[in-house]
Amino acid sequence: MAKQFLGPYINFQGQAKDAMDFYHGVLGGELNLYSSDERGKPKPAGPGDRIMYGRLVADGIVIVASDGNPKYPAKVGDHIGISIGGTDSAHLHQVFEGLAKGGQVKMPLTTGAWGGTAGWLTDRFGINWNIDIESDQF
Repeated sequence: MAKQFLGPYINFQGQAKDAMDFYHGVLGGELNLYSSDERGKPKPAGPGDRIMYGRLVADGIVIVASDGNPKYPAKVGDHIGISIGGTDSAHLHQVFEGLAKGGQVKMPLTTGAWGGTAGWLTDRFGINWNIDIESDQF
């Protein structure tokens, strides 16, 4: 059986490191923060780096976060969504297509420089979803 997770995906608009460090201090667990190199490949985030992807896993809790894109500031309500991810590509493609029916695809499922696949959409009820198909490379 493939591994999956479900949790909030939060766009912190430039404050992801501070927020995730705070949640890590409160919840414990394992925190991974990544920025990207000039080619878009992930690298461990250093001081002052924008967070491309962060994930805190703590005792059944998963929080996914990023700094967002400064060219596209999130409006209130758009800064948080639900993230579902895992390793079962076929299943997660079906989930993406199902959630997209009657909604709006904001980024189709796209293979990224990190080797995984991601996409996001707003479903017909106005809920934001981020789908993350993980690879062994991340």
